[in-house]
Formats: sequence, structure tokens, C-alpha cells
Amino acid sequence: MKIYTKNTTRLLRSIATLSLAMACTDSTVWGAGSDSKLAPDLQSLNPSANVDVIVTWKASPSAAEDQRMTRFGGAVRARMRNIRAAHYSLPASALQTLAADDNVAYISPDRVVSAHLDQADATVGADLAYQFSLDGSGVGVAIIDSGIGYHDDLKGTVVYEKSWVGNTDDQFGHGTAVAGVIAGTGADSTGRQFSRTFKGPAPGVNLLDLKVLDPSGNGRVSDVIAAIDTAIALRDKYNVRVINLSLGQPVYESYTKDPLCQAVEQAWNAGIVVVVAAGNYGRNNPATTYGYGTITSPGNDPDVITVGAMNDEGTFTKSDDVITSYSSKGPTLFDTIVKPDIVAPGNLIDTTLAPNSQLVKQYPTMGIQNYLYQYNGNRDFSTKYLQISGTSLATPLVSAAAALILEQHPSFTPDQVKARLMKTAWKNFPDTSSYTDPTTHITYKEQYDIFTVGAGYLNVDAALSDNDVPRAWLSAESPSAVFNPSTTKATLVNGDNVIWGSNIIWGSNVIWGSNVIWGSNIIWGSNIIWGSNALPLNALNIIWGSNIIWGSSVPSAASMPGAGASGAGNGQTLGPGSTSSNETADYATSDGDR
Repeated sequence: MKIYTKNTTRLLRSIATLSLAMACTDSTVWGAGSDSKLAPDLQSLNPSANVDVIVTWKASPSAAEDQRMTRFGGAVRARMRNIRAAHYSLPASALQTLAADDNVAYISPDRVVSAHLDQADATVGADLAYQFSLDGSGVGVAIIDSGIGYHDDLKGTVVYEKSWVGNTDDQFGHGTAVAGVIAGTGADSTGRQFSRTFKGPAPGVNLLDLKVLDPSGNGRVSDVIAAIDTAIALRDKYNVRVINLSLGQPVYESYTKDPLCQAVEQAWNAGIVVVVAAGNYGRNNPATTYGYGTITSPGNDPDVITVGAMNDEGTFTKSDDVITSYSSKGPTLFDTIVKPDIVAPGNLIDTTLAPNSQLVKQYPTMGIQNYLYQYNGNRDFSTKYLQISGTSLATPLVSAAAALILEQHPSFTPDQVKARLMKTAWKNFPDTSSYTDPTTHITYKEQYDIFTVGAGYLNVDAALSDNDVPRAWLSAESPSAVFNPSTTKATLVNGDNVIWGSNIIWGSNVIWGSNVIWGSNIIWGSNIIWGSNALPLNALNIIWGSNIIWGSSVPSAASMPGAGASGAGNGQTLGPGSTSSNETADYATSDGDR
């Protein structure tokens, strides 16, 4: 098993992040959380309460640490295989004492994670993979989600299944939808009686069904980490090269401290491409922050491929497509990593339906009406296919593209796959677009900058046609954005071993386009891209002001819409792809909500 390291980049990024923190006008929140070993959401618990935590150790924990937990009145829940961490249950009164242990690096709660294609395939060129005789055959894709239910379109694709939350049936329905986007064969929509066939780009892949989300679409970080460990352990047996994570949680700390981020990095270092939903918080604070700084964990990790959602407008061309209003935007909280990395269709995606799942029970009109894909079909809702929206559904399209690249180039590292996808992404966006919600009458204004669309729009055909091969030892870590208050300019900061560094292989203007919005050095200059000729935004106040990234209103679990809730709809937690705002992303079915 090859291990790919990026120590130089880590060091440079740490320096850049420190410089940026020092430049902030209000460091209240940053100062409260940067040095403490206790996560911010552990610092005000009732001492008499019991809490499940994930403790990250500086050196691997031994039996002595386990015995100490017992003396605290706690218990060992599980050991993490690939990171120096373990899951414990213990009284909150013991946390401060535990944090004083020299071997403890960080303590975080075992948080809740939640579940955040016919024309979509054609829009991103995935339907042209057949020209290359590629369908993902031989590539293992681990879907860490709510399970994969039985469906004719997925028959024979699942080679391994394991659940951390009951049986392996998909009682929620989200994992089956994700699986169909990647590997659906179209069996139940193929034939003379069908006007449309719903088929995924990579029907030849081998799926690993790793269930971590319960019937309400919620799960625990510890289970997600355990599933990631399982995928790593099975890498050689099933050629696991891709992990799809259409789920997430709010960001509470730097990715360097977050155990979920550390787990995905271990998978990446083991040679597995990790593809993560950006989240559905893009409608947050439409009149003040315009949804910036809302990327969820682990999409905030610079290694992984973080995916935002486009609306393909129901056509086969890209020219009329727009970013969805709910797609989360960067930069990431605390670290200001440039995210998302790429965008893909995620609005009103047609995919496989898990019978009797909670999604269908709660949203019976989510199914596709029979006449929309069957000749002489009636207006009853299909029992085979549904239509669903969110960054959760954009993510598996990118996972499928990664599988096709890896079938074509089996020796590619995760960094090479990421670089190929970002370099070949389509970059001809409009300057702005807007969408008015028909219910609330709120207008959401979108700007096509680096924090909204990343490197561009997934373009599978271009990715498979490209002949440039970056050096295997180079990193494709997403850069950080650093603001210089003296020059009022922001720059992208990369390490000297990064694929898109200024003098290595591909310059930043190749990855992000020649437009000044994401040029090789400056994201915006002294006149500011977000000025009077674009949207009524002020970049300096929105991204680096005193009330956003580090100010008193930094998003928390309580302030994120629906965070921690167990139901779906009406702003509650919806499921993989993180939680949505009021537009119920992940479940939009009627008006093509953007």
C-alpha cells in the first residue's frame, strides 16, 4: 500500500493560516478554540451529564488509557484503526482532567452527521464514456450512507455490505439514490415501452455498502470513521479506490483537529479518492453573508474532492446551467481553504428508489410520474425511480467520474485524479445569476467566483480525453486564501510540491481559469470583484470581516438550519449532503428549485 505524504504543504498552510488569523479584526472565536484541547461544543456541558467523545492522542492509546477511562467512570466504545483516536463514553466532569493529559491532542464529541440521471449524465459528458469502452469495471466504490436497498438497476453491483446501525436495508432511502447515480444499469427503464432510461455513468463498478445512517438519515461520526477504516482495510480485496460521502456535519474547528477530517486523510493517503458533498447551506443569510463560509465537514479538508451542486435546467447543454442557491460556498471556516473543488448537476436528479423508505413515505410525490419515462404511462408515481436534489446527488456523479478515470489509469494516485478533474472542468460560467423563491419571495443572488464553483463544472469527456499526467508525488491539496489588509488583496497559497503551484506542471490559471476572479495570484484586487458592477457585496467584510469567519456569529451546531434534528423537511435535518436550508434541498421535486 503506497502512502503519499504532503508535509511541506502542511507546514506552509499552517504558516498561511497563522498569518491570516493575525490579520483578522476580531479574533474572539478563533482565540477561544485554537489552543483549547476541548472542542467548542464540549465547553459548556452539564458536569453531571455523560457524553460520547472522540479523543485524538499524540501517541497511540494503550491499555493504560483505557483503564484511566474506567477510573473516570467511563467506557471504551471503539478504537480507530487508522488515526490515533478512540471513541469513549465518560462523565463530562472528567473532560477538563482528561484534556490536561500531555498525550491528549484533542477531544471532540461524537457528533451527528446527516444525509446532505439521464440528462445529468449528458450534461457532464458522462454518457460519452462508452466511446472509451469504460464503465468503471473492476473499481471498488465504497458508499458510506444509509444503505443500499434492493433494486433491479443495482442487481449484482454490491459486493460487500456492513451496517453500524441495524440491518443493511436502506430504510431512509438516500444511499440507494446515491448508488443509482453512480452505478444504476437502467434495467427497470430499458425497453421499447420506455421513453427515457435512467443509467449511471459507471454501472460496472463494485459497490461496498457501508451503512452508517439510521432511518431518519442521521448517524454518528464514530461510525463514519469506522466505515472509512473498513474501506481502507478492504482496499486490496475489492480494489477500493473511491469513497463517496454524501453526508456531513457543521464545522466546529480546524480540519487539522477534526477526527472525521483526519480519517478521510488516512483514506486518501492509502490511495483512495474521497469525494464529499459541500453541504446545502448556500441560502444562509442571503442579505448579509450570501451563504459564504458554509462548507461542511469533512468537505473542509484540503485533500478531498468537495462537490457543489448545479441546476442543469433539464437540458443536455451546459450553456443554460446555473449554480443552485442551496449549494454551500467557501472559504472554509477557520482554515479558509478554497472550496468547493468542483460542481456537478445536483438538482432534480432522477435515480433509484428504495421501496418503503422514509423518504418516499414522507414525500410521496418524490417519485417520478410514470408517463414521464414510459410510453402510455399514467400519472401515478413510479415505484422504481424518484427525483431528488442536493449536493448529495452531485457528489456521486464526481465519484463515478473518478472511477472511470481509475479504470482508464489504474496507477493514478488520488491527487492525480483530483487534478485531472479540476483541470478539465468546464469554466465558461456567466458572471452572475439569481433565483427568487416562489414561496418566500426571497431572491438569492449568485456570483461565479472561486468559492462558489471551485475549478468549474464536471466534464467527464474532457477528463477521459486529457493526456496531461501530473507527477505522482505531487499534491493536489486545495489552496488556502490569504487576505493582506495592507494591500487589500487576497492570494492563493500553495506548498512548493503542489500540482498547481506557479511553476510546476499546471499554473493556477489553468486549474481555475484565466479570469481575475480565480487568477494565478489574486482572487480580487483593490477594486474588489464583488463591487458595484457585480453583486452588492463587499468581499473584505463578508469573508474576512469581524462577524463572519472569526466573529461572534460564526456558525455553530445550533445556528445551522436543522442541525441535530432527527426529522426531515421544514428546515430540519434532511440527510446526507449535510442539512439544508428552508428550500428543502435533497427533496425538491416540483419547481426545479435552485
